[in-house]
Amino acid sequence: MLQLDSYLFFDGNCADAMRFYERTLGGKLQLMTHGDSPMAAQTPPGSANRIMHARLELDGRVLMASDSMVGHPYEGMKGFSLSLNYPAAAEAQRMFAALAEGGKITMPMAKTFWAEAFGMLVDRFGAPWMVNGGMASK
Repeated sequence: MLQLDSYLFFDGNCADAMRFYERTLGGKLQLMTHGDSPMAAQTPPGSANRIMHARLELDGRVLMASDSMVGHPYEGMKGFSLSLNYPAAAEAQRMFAALAEGGKITMPMAKTFWAEAFGMLVDRFGAPWMVNGGMASK
């Protein structure tokens, strides 16, 4: 069965971001630095402590990430959003507040025609999120 998951790129703060997502969203996190990888000897100088691969398993889904390589320009995250959907508006509002802490709310939580609660934000690590809760019945 096909499964489509997301992969994020960070600029040296991948471990902090993924640990935050693990605490906030739950799930089980696995991290590997370039220095811990089987290819550690080929790691560019200054990259040993950067994350080569992170994997956060969440209720059958996976959020993956890594740091950009030292010396490669990092252009930030743009052109997408991670989307969370909760059965209850209260849970969506709680998660929205947790993700927004230290970040920037781009659309405050509000009732929409499709959900009791919907909001958008960019978290403190630069990842864009859309949070839905209490979906309207069809």
